[in-house]
Amino acid sequence: MTVDHSNLPKQSSSDNQGCLLGIEIGGTKLQIVAGTATGQILERLRFQVNRAGGAEGICKQLSSALPGLAAKWQATAIGVGYGGPVDWKTGRIVRSYHIEGWNAFPLGDWLTECTGLRAYVENDANTAALGEALYGAGRDSNPVLWMNAGSGVGGGLVVNGQIYHGAPPGEVELGHLRLTREGAITEDFASGWSVDRMVREAVANDPHGALAKVLGESCAKGAEARALAPALLQGDPAAENIINAVADSLAYALSHAVHLLHPETVVFGGGLALIGPPLSERIAASLPQWLMEPFRPGPEIRLAQLMEDAVLVGSLAVANSRL
Repeated sequence: MTVDHSNLPKQSSSDNQGCLLGIEIGGTKLQIVAGTATGQILERLRFQVNRAGGAEGICKQLSSALPGLAAKWQATAIGVGYGGPVDWKTGRIVRSYHIEGWNAFPLGDWLTECTGLRAYVENDANTAALGEALYGAGRDSNPVLWMNAGSGVGGGLVVNGQIYHGAPPGEVELGHLRLTREGAITEDFASGWSVDRMVREAVANDPHGALAKVLGESCAKGAEARALAPALLQGDPAAENIINAVADSLAYALSHAVHLLHPETVVFGGGLALIGPPLSERIAASLPQWLMEPFRPGPEIRLAQLMEDAVLVGSLAVANSRL
């Protein structure tokens, strides 16, 4: 699929007659917002992703919502944060690790056909990195490295207010760093699904502990990691062991990025970041042991400020900067 962009309207970021649209496409949620060039969100639509429906189902959700939202806010462009590797120059998805049907899909062109607007597609970690660097926890730092731990583990780098782009489709894939010679990657030790597994194993070993009690009271299957924070507050040793192991794995992965990229600040976000200082402070404490002496103690590690909005705010910024 190809789309001719030559006849699309050319509007500057200073044109206050229209807003921008931002889209976050993940493995479990789909969010669409109307917002401004400075990252202010004016309206939000949120959908649950039906994994069985695949890419086609998500496209149906987008096509039903986007035209009306674009017309309401006189939108001028679309920015997208997609949960997987993309070719940012063409707007084509390279591969999906969560939802079937996205591989090689020309998402940017499809969105333009759907709305008549220019669409700019980035990896979601890149857009989150840009959002936090410009308007969040990293706005006084340069370079800013984003590290998120949620369904997967991702990374993005912003230098001088711009996303660092390697040769497509590669960027800063912290989640796929090999941490062992056998091929185990960061996500095997520190993603949401791996932490869910750790919690289930710990509960099986101690079915009467605080972690088991919290899990039984409030956490559904597939969301066991949510039991960690309340169990930590109760001083549960199993929760402490898990959080220490996750922090150490993230710090070890992060050390490779520090040696190569030397960020001034690391912004930590994603679902596991909701645990807060008990996790981020352990990452900061573990990091120096993995760094060569001249680089210790390493960059400051800050919790994300935009949190769930990081990808969306960054998507608006992408659309504004590339329009």
